[in-house]
Amino acid sequence: MGLKDDLERYREVGEKRRQDLSEFIQYGDLGQSRSDEVKIPIKIVNLPEFEYDQRDKGGVGQGEGAEEGDPVGQPQPQPGDGDEEGEEGEPGEEGGEHEYYEMDPEEFAQELDEQLGLDLDPKGKKVIEEKEGEFTDITRSGPSSTLDFERLFKQGLKRKLAMDFDEGYVREALKIDGWGPATVFEWARENNIPVSKDWIDDAYDELSADEKSTWASIEEMEAEVEKVDTSTRIRREGVDQIPFRREDERYRYPEIVEEREKNVVVVNIRDVSGSMRQEKRELVERTFTPLDWYLQGKYDNAEFVYIAHDADAWEVDRDEFFGIRSGGGTRISSAYELAAEVLEEEYPWSEWNRYVFAAGDSENSSNDTEERVIPMMTEIPANLHAYVETQPSGNAINATHAEEVERNFRDSANVAVAYVTSPEDVVDAIYKILSTEES
Repeated sequence: MGLKDDLERYREVGEKRRQDLSEFIQYGDLGQSRSDEVKIPIKIVNLPEFEYDQRDKGGVGQGEGAEEGDPVGQPQPQPGDGDEEGEEGEPGEEGGEHEYYEMDPEEFAQELDEQLGLDLDPKGKKVIEEKEGEFTDITRSGPSSTLDFERLFKQGLKRKLAMDFDEGYVREALKIDGWGPATVFEWARENNIPVSKDWIDDAYDELSADEKSTWASIEEMEAEVEKVDTSTRIRREGVDQIPFRREDERYRYPEIVEEREKNVVVVNIRDVSGSMRQEKRELVERTFTPLDWYLQGKYDNAEFVYIAHDADAWEVDRDEFFGIRSGGGTRISSAYELAAEVLEEEYPWSEWNRYVFAAGDSENSSNDTEERVIPMMTEIPANLHAYVETQPSGNAINATHAEEVERNFRDSANVAVAYVTSPEDVVDAIYKILSTEES
């Protein structure tokens, strides 16, 4: 095994050592990732290498003072090693160096599905093109390249079988003494032999005078001559000709299939009022960021709208969304009013899948939840509405928004409410939200 093989083996070991997905969502550094690239830490595996003594030995070779069998060099102090008294670099203090396992949102969504036991099936909304599907329909005209030859052959073969008769048997009937073409034709009709009058006339003319009296009666002929059925004769002799007709021709043409784009708009709403301190903001980020990656990986086209609110609401970009903080009060309905405007103008329900996710500490101005927010959640069409309460210290006295929403929509199939008090709750919250949509 060479050095190249060793390096590849170490690289494989490194990938297996990457952080577990659930652990990454709960505790990992989400900030290293971009919206279109998820970077999950891998503990670095140190590759084997030679070390050389950097001290001046006074020349090349063994050097002054070196004894045979001495190590090539001593390990050099590394940053963070600390001194004997342990003033820095105590065990557990440093997180260690990391490389990153990179996955796109599609791979992230697939792995999260496997880990949580989900399988969200995105809905196609907007028709982006009509394309030709399978050649399942037929018409009476078309280019020769689309002629349904199999159907034509089957129709011809059916006709062949329907028109087939034992020509030798009928010729023997023409040899009955005293019978002529007219008698044989009537006999054939009575016995359901599909022979034409013209064929009988032509066959009779081909007989010599002596042949026309070969048999004294029909009984004698039937006793001496075996009638061969069609299937036996075809197996024995094959088919030399198939009678195709113009009316049997059919031409295949493709059905027209509407190709629907699986597109989605995700509206992320966050309370940025004075009560939303850093720990609460971090819990929002840990919940919303994986949801964004997941939906981006599931849909052909995903767009995101970020709305911040205190007593008023305004649209922000993604970078501002998780860090912004205001000193104002709280009126959650202001965010839903803005969301309704944006969705109505830019993302019509007939063309877009919609997700409306909101998060905060459940504190809201008096009666706003009951009188404004709940009616607006009902009025805004969406695949899923979700509210995530982030209260690290447990419910505050006036933190009732999540409970009111949950109580009002307990029988609704498209509303989820999740409670996050610590990073340990994040994965469960994500599962609750996505499993509600899946069902």
